[in-house]
Amino acid sequence: MSLHNNPGDAKAYTRRDFLQTGALFASAALTVPAFLQTAAYALPRPDLGLSSIPGVNEDRVLVVVQLSGGNDGLNTVVPFRDDAYRRARPTIAIGPDQVRELSRNGAGNAHDIGLHPALDRVRDLYDRGLCSVIQNVGYPNPNRSHFASMDIWHTADTKGTGDGWIGRYIDSQCCGYGKGESGTPEGKPARVEPPIALGRNLPLALQGRNILPVGLESPDAYRWTGDANQNISDVYERLLQATHHPDDDEAPAAFLVRTALDARVSSDTIRRAVATPSLATYPRTEFANQLSMVGSMIRAGLKTRVYYVSLGGFDTHAGQGGAQGQHARQLTQLAEAMHAFYADLTAQGNADRVLSVCFSEFGRRVGQNASGGTDHGTAAPMFLFGPMVRAGIHGNNPNLRDLDAGDLKFQIDFRQVYAEILDRWLSTESNAVLGNRYRHLGVLARA
Repeated sequence: MSLHNNPGDAKAYTRRDFLQTGALFASAALTVPAFLQTAAYALPRPDLGLSSIPGVNEDRVLVVVQLSGGNDGLNTVVPFRDDAYRRARPTIAIGPDQVRELSRNGAGNAHDIGLHPALDRVRDLYDRGLCSVIQNVGYPNPNRSHFASMDIWHTADTKGTGDGWIGRYIDSQCCGYGKGESGTPEGKPARVEPPIALGRNLPLALQGRNILPVGLESPDAYRWTGDANQNISDVYERLLQATHHPDDDEAPAAFLVRTALDARVSSDTIRRAVATPSLATYPRTEFANQLSMVGSMIRAGLKTRVYYVSLGGFDTHAGQGGAQGQHARQLTQLAEAMHAFYADLTAQGNADRVLSVCFSEFGRRVGQNASGGTDHGTAAPMFLFGPMVRAGIHGNNPNLRDLDAGDLKFQIDFRQVYAEILDRWLSTESNAVLGNRYRHLGVLARA
């Protein structure tokens, strides 16, 4: 579709055409960014009289934390009393005097498992009942490719094909703006807020068919899907100049300008939200900044139900280190930022509303390699954070004497975790989103 200065051409496509197709207008001189299509819907709009689908609990928020690169699960949740662990990792094993020992259920006797010393802040969350550790998570016939395995986790499909699992969840909540203008008793489009991704990438997990996610690198601008060198304000002015029928509801140029206005208001609202000082002190890292912005948007009352943040640097083929080194630095970033995030949420009075799930695309091999690192493996632990979790360790400790060609055998399918989150936290039918029924682990104490 093209947007030209000729009024006759502008009438060729109607507002309804735009809504039904979800297509982006483009011309040789201008590529309209995805934020025009989605960002205007990322904030409450009481002036339009739109509401979410009845029965959906809008108070609950899910934050997805992705550890990119393949986090070494054995040096994250450490079987420190296992001789096989120390023999497999002669220079990078975490010693018994270094780990942060964990009890089985947050209190009582320990069970030969501890956290990497860099996760001291996570240990604090664990002891306070705000952290669950899920052991040996994976999927059948594991793929050791970063891209293929991440696609599997994002789509919840072992072929790694289709829409994102969160995108399907968002789509399932209502007809969405892309399906027309019915869906509420008033005949107006039922409202679902798109998920927001913080950082440089727009995860496949968030991409559905009807509601597209918002990608936000900073509070100053929405991320472009077109020319990265184009300036949002320049595009906005071009759209204003292209409008010839400002009062005609069927003119696509007028509709785009109104959408651009909404997007500008949304952007201003986000900037105001994150400009308010946080109620906790966050570390000065990019990852912590992502969580700080999420905390600010939650505090500001945005109706967004799913946020997505990511931390990279976990592909530790060489020089991984044990208690010190590259892996320790990444885990420190994770622990300190998550601790600050829940301190912030607690000070806001919003901690009970926010469940966080932390995963990586795969773990590492049991034995260290000749470069003092670890290569791509299979199963690894997941973490859940928040007052609603059943704190403690879920699943059995890794069996280092029963391996699959040097790799851990997974015991828990990651879709069991997704299913419990969907069913019990996000109040939707997980089998409709995941295409199958998966047994819950009982990792959520209340929902």
